[in-house]
Amino acid sequence: MSLKDCYNFEDFRKLAKRKLPAPIFHYIDGGADDEKTLNRNTVSFDECDLVPNILRSVGEPDLSTKLFGRKIDMPIFLSPTAMQSLYHPDGDKASARAAEKFGTMYSMSTMASFSIEEIANLSSGPKLFQLYIHKDKSFTDDLIDRCKRANFDGLCLTVDTLVAGNRERDHRTGFTTPPKFNFESLVNFAMKPGWVFRYLTNKKFELANIKHKTDKGTTITKSVIDYVNEQYDPNMDWDDAEYCIKKWNGPFALKGVMSVEDAKRAVDIGCTAIIISNHGGRQLDGSRSPFDQLKAISDAVGDKLEIILDGGVRRGTHVLKALAAGATACSFGKAFLFSLGAGGQDGVERLLQNMHDEIRRNMILMGCKSLDELDRSKIIFRN
Repeated sequence: MSLKDCYNFEDFRKLAKRKLPAPIFHYIDGGADDEKTLNRNTVSFDECDLVPNILRSVGEPDLSTKLFGRKIDMPIFLSPTAMQSLYHPDGDKASARAAEKFGTMYSMSTMASFSIEEIANLSSGPKLFQLYIHKDKSFTDDLIDRCKRANFDGLCLTVDTLVAGNRERDHRTGFTTPPKFNFESLVNFAMKPGWVFRYLTNKKFELANIKHKTDKGTTITKSVIDYVNEQYDPNMDWDDAEYCIKKWNGPFALKGVMSVEDAKRAVDIGCTAIIISNHGGRQLDGSRSPFDQLKAISDAVGDKLEIILDGGVRRGTHVLKALAAGATACSFGKAFLFSLGAGGQDGVERLLQNMHDEIRRNMILMGCKSLDELDRSKIIFRN
């Protein structure tokens, strides 16, 4: 199996599983507790149907939209995800290059493998930076100032990670950052010699944006869960979010909004966007899926800010359903991380090409010339 055989999410997942050591593959693949929410994120799209119109002379549909003040050429972009160099040595560089090539947004995590400045020098495409509030508040100020100097287009604050979710797969596999080569893990890693060779012969693993502030997770072996619980501020509140919005003074989103009440408050404190997300089912198991909540949130605040749906997106039809239900755009994480692990930049480009082709083809089949025509008349919920 190779990239040319990858036509959908499951194909990329299978190829990544062949190439990545088990602890790293399962870190991407897994969720919290019983993984009910992880699975619900995608299943929820099956509970409604698209309603096409015929004889519309669509021609070449316009897939573009505007997000964080920038035009993007397709209504889906790369979610902020940490430690991408574990999946491929080029990590964020590969993702940023691929996103720029397809005219869509690349998002950088606080816990990225490459720095704000490295990516800014590499790509002129649309860029979003994702903040976590650390206990040391100087982290926040420093990151915001650096993003201003690097001309990032927007910021988002992840608000659903006050403590790490109970990711039992990571407990079982012993996943740590950087990977710890001991007797228990050697069998898993030895089965993937290609990954081991690349890991040992490329740039040393580091959390590039915060390495000058802390060595945790960079020069010592530290599990992701321990890092989150030790470094992130569990007392983060609305005042912290409002502080970040004012300091940034530009397009800003809260990532992790799941209730109508919180969406309304996001408007009140000055957000220009919200990202409806449950962290890919990796935090609160048993919670609603983003798509389950989209319609109600859109009805409440859809005319006041941009709404991004993040979670469970696997197909172009999922994107169309989300837009018809009220989203401005979608983002995805697992899909592009599997494609990154499967083939680096080439893998991410193939995934984005597949998604572009699916969205375009299905827009034509729906009889829609532009994304604005994807409204509530184009979708029916069975219940």
